[in-house]
Amino acid sequence: MFKPAGTPLSKLQRVELAADELEAVTLCDRDAMTQAEAGEQMGISRGTIQRLVTSGRKKIVDAVLSGHVLVIKPHE
Repeated sequence: MFKPAGTPLSKLQRVELAADELEAVTLCDRDAMTQAEAGEQMGISRGTIQRLVTSGRKKIVDAVLSGHVLVIKPHE
Protein backbone atom coordinates (compact mmCIF):
# COMPACT_ATOMS: atom_id res chain seq x y z
CA MET A 1 0.00 0.00 0.00
CA PHE A 2 1.26 3.46 -0.89
CA LYS A 3 -0.38 6.63 0.36
CA PRO A 4 0.30 10.34 0.65
CA ALA A 5 2.01 11.30 3.90
CA GLY A 6 0.11 13.36 6.43
CA THR A 7 -3.42 12.27 5.53
CA PRO A 8 -5.16 9.55 7.52
CA LEU A 9 -5.87 6.40 5.52
CA SER A 10 -9.56 6.59 6.41
CA LYS A 11 -9.88 9.92 4.57
CA LEU A 12 -8.33 8.75 1.29
CA GLN A 13 -9.92 7.12 -1.74
CA ARG A 14 -8.45 3.72 -2.66
CA VAL A 15 -7.21 2.65 -6.08
CA GLU A 16 -6.72 -1.11 -6.31
CA LEU A 17 -3.90 -2.40 -8.51
CA ALA A 18 -4.01 -6.11 -9.27
CA ALA A 19 -0.77 -8.05 -8.77
CA ASP A 20 -0.71 -9.03 -12.45
CA GLU A 21 -1.04 -5.36 -13.48
CA LEU A 22 1.91 -4.50 -11.24
CA GLU A 23 3.97 -7.37 -12.65
CA ALA A 24 3.21 -6.36 -16.26
CA VAL A 25 4.10 -2.71 -15.63
CA THR A 26 7.27 -3.75 -13.80
CA LEU A 27 8.43 -6.02 -16.61
CA CYS A 28 7.65 -3.54 -19.40
CA ASP A 29 8.58 -0.24 -17.74
CA ARG A 30 11.21 -0.99 -15.09
CA ASP A 31 12.82 -4.00 -16.77
CA ALA A 32 12.41 -2.59 -20.32
CA MET A 33 10.98 -5.82 -21.73
CA THR A 34 8.83 -5.76 -24.83
CA GLN A 35 5.21 -6.75 -24.36
CA ALA A 36 5.96 -10.02 -26.15
CA GLU A 37 8.86 -10.77 -23.78
CA ALA A 38 6.77 -9.86 -20.72
CA GLY A 39 3.92 -12.05 -21.97
CA GLU A 40 6.30 -14.97 -22.40
CA GLN A 41 7.71 -14.43 -18.90
CA MET A 42 4.20 -14.30 -17.37
CA GLY A 43 2.82 -17.08 -19.56
CA ILE A 44 0.10 -14.93 -21.13
CA SER A 45 -0.51 -13.34 -24.54
CA ARG A 46 0.98 -10.07 -25.69
CA GLY A 47 -2.54 -8.68 -25.98
CA THR A 48 -3.24 -9.46 -22.34
CA ILE A 49 0.04 -7.79 -21.34
CA GLN A 50 -0.99 -4.70 -23.30
CA ARG A 51 -4.32 -4.58 -21.46
CA LEU A 52 -2.63 -5.07 -18.06
CA VAL A 53 0.04 -2.43 -18.70
CA THR A 54 -2.53 0.10 -19.91
CA SER A 55 -4.86 -0.41 -16.94
CA GLY A 56 -1.98 -0.59 -14.44
CA ARG A 57 -0.38 2.64 -15.65
CA LYS A 58 -3.72 4.44 -15.53
CA LYS A 59 -4.31 3.34 -11.93
CA ILE A 60 -0.79 4.27 -10.80
CA VAL A 61 -0.98 7.73 -12.41
CA ASP A 62 -4.48 8.30 -11.00
CA ALA A 63 -3.37 7.40 -7.47
CA VAL A 64 -0.23 9.55 -7.57
CA LEU A 65 -1.73 12.62 -9.22
CA SER A 66 -5.00 12.55 -7.27
CA GLY A 67 -3.45 11.78 -3.88
CA HIS A 68 -5.23 8.43 -3.46
CA VAL A 69 -4.08 5.28 -1.70
CA LEU A 70 -2.61 2.70 -4.07
CA VAL A 71 -3.47 -0.78 -2.79
CA ILE A 72 -1.78 -3.77 -4.40
CA LYS A 73 -4.10 -6.77 -4.39
CA PRO A 74 -2.39 -10.17 -4.09
CA HIS A 75 -2.71 -12.84 -6.78
CA GLU A 76 -6.01 -14.71 -6.50
